[in-house]
Amino acid sequence: MKEVERVIGRYPPGRQHSAIIPLLHLAQYQMGEATGHAWLPVPVIEFVAKTIEMPYIRAYEVATFYTMFNLQPVGRFHVQVCGTTPCMLRGSDDVMRACKDRGMKKGGGMTADGLFTLSEVECLGACANAPMVQINDDNYEDLTYDATVAILDALARGETPKTGPQNGRQVSCPEGGPTTLLEMAK
Repeated sequence: MKEVERVIGRYPPGRQHSAIIPLLHLAQYQMGEATGHAWLPVPVIEFVAKTIEMPYIRAYEVATFYTMFNLQPVGRFHVQVCGTTPCMLRGSDDVMRACKDRGMKKGGGMTADGLFTLSEVECLGACANAPMVQINDDNYEDLTYDATVAILDALARGETPKTGPQNGRQVSCPEGGPTTLLEMAK
């Protein structure tokens, strides 16, 4: 409740409804910590709505509108593969195949061990580093089949794989280094 009060306090008096997204996000993380599966069951959405004096249906509308909220339990690692055109052109099918070879099914719920849930999502916002996935809050970019398998295997072993580009480049710099404005690059 201390964190809830802090979040609500960021908004002017009478505007506590504005806190719905961060409060649902907090509640989802707390469910993940408590159960190992980050999601928002109906009683949790009801509790958040009541806390900020919002009708339940309005809170439910927010939870169902944003894909960041899970209305069903997800695995410990929610693997969200970007399927938009830049990622598709650069190999998201290989990323999806790596996930399927690891036992995940799109829309198929959690893997038997409860570790993974696979979703295909629209643009994750790193098109220059396509293909990419978001796993929980971390982005993995410039993926290949082998890089994806390595990340998934590391997560399954309890390790924390390096986030960001997987091909050695720094953030979204051009592959192979600068190609224009070479004088400035020196």
